Amino acid sequence: MHIVIMGCGRVGSTLAHILEDNGHSVAIIDRDPQAFRRLRAGFRGRRITGMGFDQDVLGEAGIESAAAFVAVSSGDNSNIISARVAREMFGVDNVVARIYDPRRAEVYQRLGIPTVATVRWTADQILRRVLPEGAEPLWRDPTGTVILAEVPFHPGWIGVRSTGLETAAGVRLAFINRMGEALVPKDDTVIQEGDILHLMAAENDMDRINKVLSAPPSDEEH
Repeated sequence: MHIVIMGCGRVGSTLAHILEDNGHSVAIIDRDPQAFRRLRAGFRGRRITGMGFDQDVLGEAGIESAAAFVAVSSGDNSNIISARVAREMFGVDNVVARIYDPRRAEVYQRLGIPTVATVRWTADQILRRVLPEGAEPLWRDPTGTVILAEVPFHPGWIGVRSTGLETAAGVRLAFINRMGEALVPKDDTVIQEGDILHLMAAENDMDRINKVLSAPPSDEEH
């Protein structure tokens, strides 16, 4: 695939190297020509100096044949405008933009632009390492509404079908970590001792879910 990246900072240059190592062609845009010094000497992709929302610059980067566009410059507005130009003017469906202000995430999501809220994501990763297990979600959507959480459960749930647990707790069981391997549950999957449950749920519903799973199931749920 051909992928266009706007922003040759630490994130942009790292992405460019990874994508190239995986066999993709890459064009990277930055308004500062000195930024391209972050690229390794053997980088084979295109280096384009200019603004990522300039149609001529995007054309030079090969946006018309691009399978994806990534905006990771240091400016929220530039990232969003560039992503919208790539999608709306050039028909690139697969776009993503980095933002620093998570309060804007919901607005951008409504515009159809997937975003990575850098500050919120970084804070979550740090909190997961310094707070007790389960205190912070493993993943949070940019609006902060839906999370992926690792949730402990009462031993009484061992032997219960995953579908029964989902029904009782009102959640979606995303996957189970069983003996170090990820398992996508099926209708006949049974909770086993040592399983680590990862649930998708609304963040404001987690207190209720934890309360349900911290108690043994009723007889009907076995």
